[in-house]
Amino acid sequence: MRVLVTGGAGFIGSNFVRHLLEDESGFEVVVLDKLTYAGNLKNLDGLEKRKDYRFVRGDITDREAVEPLVKNVDAVVHMAAETHVDRSIMGPADFIRTNVFGTLTLIEAAKDAEISRFVQVSTDEVYGSLGPEGKFTESSPMAPNSPYSAGKASADMLVRSWHVTYGFPGIITRSSNNYGPYQFPEKVIPLFIANAMEERDLPLYGDGLQVRDWIHVRDNCRALALVLKKGVPGEVYNIGAGNEITNVELTRTILDILGKPESLIKYVTDRPGHDRRYALDISKIRGLLGWEPEASFREGIEQTIEWYRNNRNWLDEVRTGEYRQYYEKWYGDR
Repeated sequence: MRVLVTGGAGFIGSNFVRHLLEDESGFEVVVLDKLTYAGNLKNLDGLEKRKDYRFVRGDITDREAVEPLVKNVDAVVHMAAETHVDRSIMGPADFIRTNVFGTLTLIEAAKDAEISRFVQVSTDEVYGSLGPEGKFTESSPMAPNSPYSAGKASADMLVRSWHVTYGFPGIITRSSNNYGPYQFPEKVIPLFIANAMEERDLPLYGDGLQVRDWIHVRDNCRALALVLKKGVPGEVYNIGAGNEITNVELTRTILDILGKPESLIKYVTDRPGHDRRYALDISKIRGLLGWEPEASFREGIEQTIEWYRNNRNWLDEVRTGEYRQYYEKWYGDR
């Protein structure tokens, strides 16, 4: 199967491309990535000489760039997106442009090319905030609470409506919070790992009792590959690992593994519209496709910390002037 992976130089995208080429069989991969601040060709180091891999730099909102690529593949796995909630609060327009209009451009080109499968990689954040009990199912109503999640919810609705109206072979996945290698350090786990290694403050929002369900990116990639091969067009699949933990517990775990003091925790003003809890019911993908998460949270976070320890050059290079400017702008007055 020849697959176009949009956003394939990003965090989940690069891990997924590696999974398809190194752990699966029968795949050829074309990566389309704009290489914004979070897209990094070094995430794909070692693949460039493979005959079953090709990289193209381009923007998913550019129909002329997208169309010839889609015409020469069997399937699309759409990961290209602006993803950071904090940045979406600072500048929502880029999120709507990429996440909504980019998705529209891509599905229109894919429809015209009559591709066989289109996997829209989405997020549990489209469901909004969950109370202290229960879990989101695929039929839970969408109630996005940030510009980022609103853009992803809009993209999901485009894919769904194109399936219903045109018979478009769209499939939607919604995963819980991912962590693992190659994650850009604006996100909480690599941010806190990097700061803790340098004994800098770890800026923890509000009371730190927000709950997230963490999944190692490797497990998510296995689920995405399974959905690509066996998922049913028109369906939605939740992907989670049942690792519910508060942000303060997460922070203390990172500090404990690194042998750093809890005095590094700095409680800062909460971000606007901060969802209190996410949790996913994964019985559908478990029952219908036979997928199960493998990594325990402790094992996964230890491996992740070790990866960042061993890849300090990668970490230092991505924390460039632009990253420093964003960090100071967002956290400086908190």
